[in-house]
Amino acid sequence: MWKKDEAVKPGVPTDGPRMEAPRNSGSDMVNVGTGTIGKSVVIKGELSASEDLTIEGQVEGKVELKQNILTIGANGRIKASVFAKAVIVQGEVHGNITATEKIDIRDAGSVDGDLASPRVAIADGAHFRGSIDMQRGKTGDAPKTGTDAAKPTEAPKPAVPTAGTAPTGAATAAPGTAPAR
Repeated sequence: MWKKDEAVKPGVPTDGPRMEAPRNSGSDMVNVGTGTIGKSVVIKGELSASEDLTIEGQVEGKVELKQNILTIGANGRIKASVFAKAVIVQGEVHGNITATEKIDIRDAGSVDGDLASPRVAIADGAHFRGSIDMQRGKTGDAPKTGTDAAKPTEAPKPAVPTAGTAPTGAATAAPGTAPAR
């Protein structure tokens, strides 16, 4: 009888070092290069990284992960401007968040600040106070100009009757003639 534990996984060498990256429990996502800032850590100033980062502590200032995912854990307390590829909020953020792909505020998350991202998700029960700017394409791109720019159309102004003229919708006659009855 076949047993799962006895099966040989394809692509895994039986001798020598293992060449496969570790995997998250039960998913196909590869866990490569993730940093964590613990609950007792307090950072004041600028924080930047070139790997995915989870913050469980406190950060004041600026957080920048332009090509990576930032997760503010349930214990995370951020008072900063945040720039990342994607931001997941489970704790508290006081400051503006800009993401090139997505901002996700989970049910226990709290954000007091403006959001700028092409995709924004706010879970039922989450706290949010601020504005949301959902641009198409990359966040932070300058608006298009010239013929490619969308031109706002002005709504026609309603006719306002002046003294001696008939109200809108009433029959009018040509000058010098009597109105038709």
